[in-house]
Amino acid sequence: MFKKYNLKHYNFRLLALVVITSVFGLVIINSADSSYTLRQAGGIIGSCAWMIFLSFVDYKRILKHYRILYIVTLAILAAVLVLGTTAGGAQRWIVIAGFRMQPSEISKVLLVLFLSAILGQKKERLDSWKFLLLLAVLLLIPLGLIVMEPDLSQTILIFCILFTIIFAAEMPYRKLWKILAVVVPVVIILMIYIQNPDQKLLKPYQWYRVMAFINPEEYDDSVYQQHNAVQAIGSGGLTGKGLNTDDPTSLLNSDYIPEAHTDFIFAALGEQLGFVGCMAAIGLLVAIVVECVIIAVRSKDYSGRLLGMGFAAHIALQSLFNIGVVTQLLPNTGLALPFFTYGLSSLMTLYTAMGILLNVSLQREPYKEKDLYTRDFVDVKEFRDNNKKRDNIKIRF
Repeated sequence: MFKKYNLKHYNFRLLALVVITSVFGLVIINSADSSYTLRQAGGIIGSCAWMIFLSFVDYKRILKHYRILYIVTLAILAAVLVLGTTAGGAQRWIVIAGFRMQPSEISKVLLVLFLSAILGQKKERLDSWKFLLLLAVLLLIPLGLIVMEPDLSQTILIFCILFTIIFAAEMPYRKLWKILAVVVPVVIILMIYIQNPDQKLLKPYQWYRVMAFINPEEYDDSVYQQHNAVQAIGSGGLTGKGLNTDDPTSLLNSDYIPEAHTDFIFAALGEQLGFVGCMAAIGLLVAIVVECVIIAVRSKDYSGRLLGMGFAAHIALQSLFNIGVVTQLLPNTGLALPFFTYGLSSLMTLYTAMGILLNVSLQREPYKEKDLYTRDFVDVKEFRDNNKKRDNIKIRF
């Protein structure tokens, strides 16, 4: 499982970005609701130790057990339907030894590992409809279990992440276009159908959220959370009202920002640190995504590349969805803002993903230069040594 690594290849940039972003999030959580600060701080410390440990575990050994990872995914998603606790009309959590975990969060990493492993072994079969159908069935089973909780937003997010991995796996375009030719009309028909008050696909609260997004004037009682969040961000101006402010006009202090330490933490950030703070947060998240993509590009094998793209999509899409909801550009959902939102399940999931990627980075393909004499791509050290030898020969002559 462990092997000798050259620490000069360790991606300290990604490690630093993850820690800095988490500490930034901790500061905002403390300002939004200080009762959660210690638990989040403990979660960051524990998750960071877990990430560093995972960074030295050979990811290829983990991927070899993709069947077990898939079974574990189904087991925890099924368990939440039987043993889970209900909150807010949804049964999404399991309490183990006093700790509450969200299996749908954990399943994101497990499914990325499963899909990356199976595509790494069966890349040549992406041109087979039989294989694609089997893959679709295997992925739809866990997605169906998440829908049953119900957790539609997580289902859509995980679907988008898995589709990104399949796209990055270089599926033949002719097949991709045929799939989209079927999926897009189905999605359009479903969007039209769910606007019917008698529809049977969505729960009542889900239907109200969708309709409130489409017709906010008619369902203004269902979008007041987003209205308040937008006003809070706007009131922050350029530099915000300050952390732990006692400003009487603060919507956060007046308890008008719902779930300020979880789903709507971006609104609390915007009010307290303004446009500058919002851009700093987005910049950190973008930098982490870019590092994930760089690791994917430099990966020495196909599965490592897919892991990098999958985890990059995870952070990018979830950030986009959360910020889109807070700024009222998307219907209200319950998705966290990566590394900022309070929640140990989300934190542990993200740090697990980053730990695996750090190991992928440790085993990256050496950077190569094109040797001008042989016209072959060689290791950069070999390239420099060859040029030194040739220079010495020229000097002697």
